[in-house]
Amino acid sequence: MSLMIECKTDEHGRLPGFTVTVEQSEVCSIYSDPDLQDAFLEFIQQANLPGMSVFDGQDGLYERLKVEENVKFYHKWFGCKVPLAEVLVLFKLTACAKTPLHTCSFSEKLRVRYAKYFMMEEGPLVFVEPIQSADQLTAGVFLDMLGALNEAGRPVILLVSNMDHALRLGSRAYRLHQNGLDSYEEQAEEPEAAATSEPVMPLVADLFKVSAKIEDKVILFDPTEIDYIESQEGKAFITINEESFALDSSLAAIEKKLEMYGFYRCHRSYIVNLQKVREIITWSKNTYSLRLNNRAQSTIPLSRTKVQDIQNIFNVR
Repeated sequence: MSLMIECKTDEHGRLPGFTVTVEQSEVCSIYSDPDLQDAFLEFIQQANLPGMSVFDGQDGLYERLKVEENVKFYHKWFGCKVPLAEVLVLFKLTACAKTPLHTCSFSEKLRVRYAKYFMMEEGPLVFVEPIQSADQLTAGVFLDMLGALNEAGRPVILLVSNMDHALRLGSRAYRLHQNGLDSYEEQAEEPEAAATSEPVMPLVADLFKVSAKIEDKVILFDPTEIDYIESQEGKAFITINEESFALDSSLAAIEKKLEMYGFYRCHRSYIVNLQKVREIITWSKNTYSLRLNNRAQSTIPLSRTKVQDIQNIFNVR
């Protein structure tokens, strides 16, 4: 089972033309701004692709029924072959099974919706902002569900407006913009570095500023101001207090210059200011993020091959 979506530029110019193919057992994430996401979702829904189901968090559940009663209803409706008790465990719903749905938290309701789509057991799935505003437990449940869908051979598309979610959730990640659909650069993960007993600490360095050009001005930033640097379409951008500024240098070049100021390449597309790291989050066995102590409480991906380094640097286990 594979899925191909051929999108043609609409008469209003809201969407560019592109084609995306999602193979069996593949999770394809597409990052875009909310307006493009809405336009693409509208296109998908109007295309009526065979067997496709769209999860947008808006479908109705039976609010007056208890959680277990909701799951049981859809379990029977879809003829799900996975035992009901196993579904409740998979989606972490046993603790709230006897709770009326209308009194449940947002994240608990989200897990009920996950279970509903999982129990359909056939056809491609499109998820719109599947973990937005979800708690850590629920995000982990969604990752586990993606693994189960992968084993079942179902192609999945994720539409997200958070780049961290795109990189964390998808086996392939794309960026949708007005000129088309671009794949994020695919670089082989570096071999896992051998654990060292002592962390590599930043060295004292000469005066250094990071320069970014905005129109006819060149702005100089102190390294301590920077939250993180990310790569998009081969270009590097620094983020400071929710604002992004394009750099002339590549991610690899800026990495060498900032290492001695406490910056670390935590992912193929991200360099983080270690002084801004507040939390190390484990979403699943092989999926991690760093949460920063900045205004936006940003989360950025942490490569599994870099987890040991981060633990050594912060002296945690």
